[in-house]
Amino acid sequence: MAAFWSMGPGTFEVPMSLFAKNRQRLSEKLQSGQIVLLQGGEDISHYDTDIQYVFRQEAYFTWLCGVKEPGCYFALDVKTKKAHLFVPHLPDEYEVWMGKLLTCDQFKKIYAVDEVHYVEELASVLKSLNPEALLTLTGPNTDSGLTAKEAVFEGIDEFTVDNETLFPIIAELRVIKTPEEIEVMRYVCKVSSDAHKQVMLYAKPGLKEYQCESVFLDHCYRIGGCRHVSYTCICGSGQNAATLHYGHAAAPNSKIIEDGDLCLFDMGGNYAGYAADITCTFPGNGKFTNDQKLVYEAVLAARDAVVREAKPGVLWTDMHLTANRSMLQHLKDGGLLLGDVEEMIENGVNAILQPHGLGHLIGLDVHDVGGYLPHCPPRPEGPLARLRTARRLQAGMLLTIEPGCYFIDKLLDRAKANPTQARFFDWSRVEKYRGCGGVRIEDDVLITENGVENFTFVPRTVAEIEEHMANGANFK
Repeated sequence: MAAFWSMGPGTFEVPMSLFAKNRQRLSEKLQSGQIVLLQGGEDISHYDTDIQYVFRQEAYFTWLCGVKEPGCYFALDVKTKKAHLFVPHLPDEYEVWMGKLLTCDQFKKIYAVDEVHYVEELASVLKSLNPEALLTLTGPNTDSGLTAKEAVFEGIDEFTVDNETLFPIIAELRVIKTPEEIEVMRYVCKVSSDAHKQVMLYAKPGLKEYQCESVFLDHCYRIGGCRHVSYTCICGSGQNAATLHYGHAAAPNSKIIEDGDLCLFDMGGNYAGYAADITCTFPGNGKFTNDQKLVYEAVLAARDAVVREAKPGVLWTDMHLTANRSMLQHLKDGGLLLGDVEEMIENGVNAILQPHGLGHLIGLDVHDVGGYLPHCPPRPEGPLARLRTARRLQAGMLLTIEPGCYFIDKLLDRAKANPTQARFFDWSRVEKYRGCGGVRIEDDVLITENGVENFTFVPRTVAEIEEHMANGANFK
């Protein structure tokens, strides 16, 4: 019987062959005599207490073997293609408090690997394999600025260690998803889409933002088996919708939704380590005003333009500008902006209204790796420097498409004081939007051989949103 992992009946069964295929893909890029060695994540305590954070496995480790437990190592022998898992040798007392101890043979069956050893055997087992070099992983994450943790163990100084070869290879392999990975992503995006739809039915004026967040969390976990979300939920209503990373500790989704507020809710479930990232913007009372409709449909037009034009070979920077042009033209047609759209872009008006990039790679990290690897186009200068990648699209990439339009006081004030930018705004109209927040529409999409397959299934047009919400709390 084929090995798989799931959260039980009704949830997606992730085959262990997914990770075996990843190992095969990696070994084809390497040389006989090399052994890949990765160290998994560790349990982390809450400061100096005996309470631990809910464990989440390191993403490269997940990609290679799918192992869920902390404190493990994993070795891939390129010559033999054998997979060696090393697990902690826990004391018998563990069973009293934490549950039955698994044997090495049980781990072997669960994860469908060739050999399982205890971590204390790591050095001796590796010596017996007689590697020409241990390939360890270290390299920069271009989104966080942090560095991937390199495997270390007692006795590693007795081996020839190469910490340069592996990182660019494995990061690039993570950019292009296998059919098996795509199915996991399809599942977590469907669960997250359904959770957003439940939130839209529940939301109404008088509720706190976090009450809506709790509906999303409940659906993802109770229905979809997503114990984690992929990032801190952003549930901004009214002016909070203009705070791009709202929801942090100092702004914990605690505002009361008021009649007339737009709600910008950016939330994504996480299943088997794979991330969804979806944003819905909708009126808290179920009905768009004409002013809200203008901005919403400008952002939707930007999303639609990218969905039409994205395909293999197209530069992501060009897609960003395609979205900007579409949105600016719609706002100009609606009377908020004045002048020539290309001149607006030349003068940075697009970055006043949408300071972030069009989207990002997504997979085992919500901002997935591979955006600016050495062989890729470098980070652009100017307003496009915010983009998380400047790559050409390839079939098998999964990305978010997330255009937005925000009325951020600091940026509007800066534009108003800058004559080269101020001339493009009808300030008599724009000033009325201060305090209203903003709009973002974010879909998770797969680049196919011919274009785009959208994995996000939520109401998107004004009519679809209002019709969906007509069945919800506002109208019962």
